[in-house]
Formats: sequence, structure tokens, C-alpha cells
Amino acid sequence: MAKQNTNTKQGFTIIEVVLVLAIAGLIFLMVFIAWPALQRSQRDTQRRNDYSMLSTAVSNYITNNGGKIEKLASVSNPDETKFINEDGKDPNGKAYTMTIENCKGGSSTHCNTSNVAVPDESTVYVVIYADCTGTSKGGGAAPKKNVSSRAFAVYGYLEGGTGTFCSASQ
Repeated sequence: MAKQNTNTKQGFTIIEVVLVLAIAGLIFLMVFIAWPALQRSQRDTQRRNDYSMLSTAVSNYITNNGGKIEKLASVSNPDETKFINEDGKDPNGKAYTMTIENCKGGSSTHCNTSNVAVPDESTVYVVIYADCTGTSKGGGAAPKKNVSSRAFAVYGYLEGGTGTFCSASQ
């Protein structure tokens, strides 16, 4: 009778181990490369939400002051208005700085220009007597002068490669 071989070796070959490690490394590399872009996108989404909340708060402020947009321009310290969000900080944890500018006289830096650089992602402009005409919704251009008595634009920086964000009241 023939003797059966009961000695079977179990395990992985070195090629199989190297192949699995290479695949795991590629997956890790793809996640490592995509992660910062995903985080930027999330911070920009939060900024857009903050700008929308600010736009709603400014509309409410104007309504509560008899439709007089000029009263907004007379706010001495816009940071005291706490318009932007609950903690007043951008998604990077830096305190938002809100500046109110007036396009009625046409003297504002942020009126009728093609693209004005915003210093950083924590600076937000409320430009009264302006809208975002000539840009796509949330486009990258600066506000344009508007003669409407209730028109205003919220303008700020996005870090995800789109430059700036402009959201109009109308």
C-alpha cells in the first residue's frame, strides 16, 4: 500500500505577502492624498453656511430697523452684532472679522471690481447697496454696485481653490 503524504505546509508565499502589502499601501496613499482636499471642502461648506446665516441675520436686522439699510452701516463695531455663527469662529478656529462697506457712494473697495482679494478666510464683508450680479450664484467675483435700498452682498474667502464667495440678498 502506498504511503499518503500527511505533511502539508500551510501559509503564504512571500509573493502573496508582498502583493497584499503593496495593495494596502496604494489604498493608504490614495486616502492620504485625498484627505486634505476633503477637509478643505468641508471647511468651505461650513463657510458657505456661515455666510448664509449672516445673510439671513442682516436681512432680519434691516427688517427690524424699518428697512433702513443705512442703520447697518452705522454699526460701530460689527463684531458686537454676533451675526456670523454661535462662536464667531471660522472652521479653522480663527475668529471671524466682519467689515461693513457701503457702495452707495461708490467709494468702497468691494464695489464694481472684477475680483478683490480677501485677506484670509476669517474676513467677511457685508457690502450694502451691492449684489452679486454678473457672477454665478456663489461665484468668485466681488459684489457690484446696486441702487436697491435693501440690497446687500456677503463676500468672503474660500480656500478650496474657488477663491471667493459672494452671496446676495436678492
